[in-house]
Amino acid sequence: MDSFEFENGEVLNDVTVEYMAFGTPVYDENGNISNAIVYCHGSLGNYSGIKKLAPLLGEGDVFDENRYFFISLTALGSPSSCSPSTTDLKNKFPKYTILDVVNFQKQFLEEKFNIKHVLGIIGNSMGGFVALTSAIHYPDYVEFIMPGVSSYKVAGHDYILSKFVDEIITSDPDYNKGEMTYSLIRTLRLANLAEFNFGLSKEALRAMSNDELDAELENFGNEMLELDIYDVKYCNESCMHYDVEADLDKVKSKVLIISCKQDPHFPPELDGIPMSEMIEDAGIVIMDSELGHLCFNELETIRQDLNEFMRGL
Repeated sequence: MDSFEFENGEVLNDVTVEYMAFGTPVYDENGNISNAIVYCHGSLGNYSGIKKLAPLLGEGDVFDENRYFFISLTALGSPSSCSPSTTDLKNKFPKYTILDVVNFQKQFLEEKFNIKHVLGIIGNSMGGFVALTSAIHYPDYVEFIMPGVSSYKVAGHDYILSKFVDEIITSDPDYNKGEMTYSLIRTLRLANLAEFNFGLSKEALRAMSNDELDAELENFGNEMLELDIYDVKYCNESCMHYDVEADLDKVKSKVLIISCKQDPHFPPELDGIPMSEMIEDAGIVIMDSELGHLCFNELETIRQDLNEFMRGL
């Protein structure tokens, strides 16, 4: 995009957006695409997160790609779209909010696809923040949202985790140098390891031997070294300050909340269920999956619930 203005007034020019689109666009009488479903990935993911819908894209299935047009973009702040690492601005990148992530996506869809109204937004984890914030700030913009393993605010244990990750990163004396040093590589690994315990369920972790856990933790830490510490810092901070509880009454879209009984990040009793009670006519389905926060990889197990919701639109 030619430029993007952040909520704080800062502007970046020549903004990179990574995305993919597939499916079958349907056009209304004005020539606008009317069946767009947007997928929003979790923290520091990318457009390929939409592969979680793959088992449900077949003919006659929930998200039949002959009926819908799908767009998935790598969010503002994530590698390969406009981010601290991609722009090489590092710690000089503008501070951004979840609303900035929403506006970045919304501007892109309007400029590149002439889409000013979408059929639906599906998002897991941080992507759920994006879906919900879209419906709150632009009540007539989206027909339905599906926030999954997500919440209406970052609070309690999840806020503490975000603060802890932030503290690990900013306590490194090399952070303000704006370039990777040996110390920052080590700090990046530690910051990412803090997140390991919040992916798989407690049950799945307990089923592993300590030797297996050692190997999984080691692999996780090494894989996360592919990230940029400034991307991690900025994304973590934007999520840490996310709170839309006071505005849930503004949601006009149809809502299906997807929670997971074993999710260590956003357990249903603290997040999904209260959110479903605060949003008028919201539906909720609670998955039973030892994948925990990663349960979107098993969406086909709730095919019937998803079908029922989509048929009711």
